[in-house]
Amino acid sequence: MFRRLSDCHNVEDLRLLAKDRLPAPVFHYIDGAADDEVTYRRNTSSFEECDLVPNVLAGVQDVDMSVTVMGQKLDMPLFCSPTALQRLFHHDGERAVAKAAEKYGTLFGVSSLATVSLAEIGALTASPKLFQFYFHKDRALNAAMVEKAKEAGFHALALTVDTIVGGNRERDLRTGFTTPPKLTLASLFSFLRHPSWALNFFLREPFELAELKSHIPEGSNISVSVAEYFTGLLDQSMNWEDAADLRAKWGGPFCLKGIMSVADAKKAVEIGASAIMISNHGGRQLDGSRTPFDQVAEIADAVGGEIEIIVDGGIRRGTHVLKALAAGATACSGGRMYLYALAAAGQAGVERALGNMRREIERDMKLLGVTKISDITPDMLRYR
Repeated sequence: MFRRLSDCHNVEDLRLLAKDRLPAPVFHYIDGAADDEVTYRRNTSSFEECDLVPNVLAGVQDVDMSVTVMGQKLDMPLFCSPTALQRLFHHDGERAVAKAAEKYGTLFGVSSLATVSLAEIGALTASPKLFQFYFHKDRALNAAMVEKAKEAGFHALALTVDTIVGGNRERDLRTGFTTPPKLTLASLFSFLRHPSWALNFFLREPFELAELKSHIPEGSNISVSVAEYFTGLLDQSMNWEDAADLRAKWGGPFCLKGIMSVADAKKAVEIGASAIMISNHGGRQLDGSRTPFDQVAEIADAVGGEIEIIVDGGIRRGTHVLKALAAGATACSGGRMYLYALAAAGQAGVERALGNMRREIERDMKLLGVTKISDITPDMLRYR
């Protein structure tokens, strides 16, 4: 089936277009998750287990969907979660996402495994930017990344806490996915079937992990799976003292990404974190774990008002955002929702994804009978 960006009206449409345009190993890296992918599927289906209760005759001609997240005003309550390896999916990579996020007035999260330097991204846009930090065994690398994020003018730092070891991503095992991709008979056949992707990847600037290449060869000069990278290079001894120390060294808005329990949310408050991202890493780590939406209400009941709460994962519709906000979230974020779009059409694709979601959120707020985010309350939700 021939698909065009103009025909993409939702995340699934963009997913199918990305599948057309990417070699199979690269597509399945984005699309896949851990073990049986139960948690991955439930990240989205969990939103179906409750209903919104709208009010009417509310005078909803003018809607303000802005929120403040980690000191930054966003024009909508959804932002681009940090994701790795973006120039694998489109040759513009993080550059395209940064420009699209700026156009829609929202925050862009940049991964430690980014393929464009923090300095370049910082100079490219003035819009809010979050640096996502992986805690490596190499402490000199950790210190260098913090300083580079400060120098580049990043507004906040998020420590990912759910990658002590790599998840069992069986699709990657079957396709042989590595970063950078290895040339094998199977992958070569897939690359040849996607000549536009192959020409852009092999003939443009060399693929590399921009902030890591001078410290470690894995991922830039030596092919490695993401699971091997996490298990071999990240510090498995990382603990709450390390998180508190990193927060102090950063000195600005600080977030913990990968919090799932009330107990850990309370500890995040204790160490002075500004925000938590309730996240299971897109179902790519512990299969069978709870979903972010499952957990937001009880975490909000415990620490709401003491720390900002971001629901990260499974977001596919504007109603998903509204349900998360009603359950107690400050805002939402997503990765696949814009990665499919990046792979499908670069910056234009990401703009399409963000535009679709913005229109849905605005329309759904009007249908719910609210004109600002603070009007969305728990009594608008009914669980089945």
